[in-house]
Amino acid sequence: MNDISGGLSLADLFQTTGLAPQELLVIRHTLKPDGLRTRADAMGPNLLPYVREQGIQNSKVPATPPRFWLNFLATTGRRARFIIAHENHGEVLAERTQDRRFFDLQPTPVFAALADRLVIEWTKDAVNWAKTGDQATSMSVVEISDPSHVPFPGFDSLLVSFEELQAVITDDRYGQWRTALSSVQGIYLIADTSTGRLYVGKADGAERFLGRWSEYARNGHGGNVALRELATADARHRQHFQFSILQVFSPSAPSAQVDAAEAHFKRALLTRQFGMNLN
Repeated sequence: MNDISGGLSLADLFQTTGLAPQELLVIRHTLKPDGLRTRADAMGPNLLPYVREQGIQNSKVPATPPRFWLNFLATTGRRARFIIAHENHGEVLAERTQDRRFFDLQPTPVFAALADRLVIEWTKDAVNWAKTGDQATSMSVVEISDPSHVPFPGFDSLLVSFEELQAVITDDRYGQWRTALSSVQGIYLIADTSTGRLYVGKADGAERFLGRWSEYARNGHGGNVALRELATADARHRQHFQFSILQVFSPSAPSAQVDAAEAHFKRALLTRQFGMNLN
């Protein structure tokens, strides 16, 4: 039902993003000694192993949970702030125990632009900490704060996951990053954190780092043969990629200089022999 008072609800956000409520599970996490103990736990890598484990007798999460899980962190009263969304790829039956079940959850860019910005007010039955999207549509949107700008760390300190790269390319908070990445050319490194294999590439000419990395953010392989093969075998493998910069050149640097640097790093890091460079 539409809210004729002019207030914004989760139903409005679902509709705006094209998400069907039936695809969604909305979860309100609270800090507690035997779970997520601190905000850093909830906002960091400890959330995923915590939320993927659910009790078999847990009536809050459906026997067959929806595709997308929207995670919120309880703040004051019944309010909760959005953290991150996970995509549910089903229960991992091999891990099931007598009283616990485990789900294959993967980070997803769903609602990524609203991370740490969207605040909702939970329904009065806050004890029901997980609700299907259909049950959550009436929840009020209390706040969508202005995005805080993320300062560019410098080329020497830049280290981003694939998920973070997608935010860098699309999120307003990373405007400084896009300006910096569009201003220089150079050599970059992609590390597969699941295998340790490396790929050395170059971002040169008018494309520069921003143009080159935008391709990776869009399709996960940037047109590279070895990376495309990984994507064909498993479209989610891109989540293991980590991006960094090895050397920066001014826009006026000749292409021969950039090519020589790329060849040097391929030799130095043995990426032709043991990595993902095929030439």
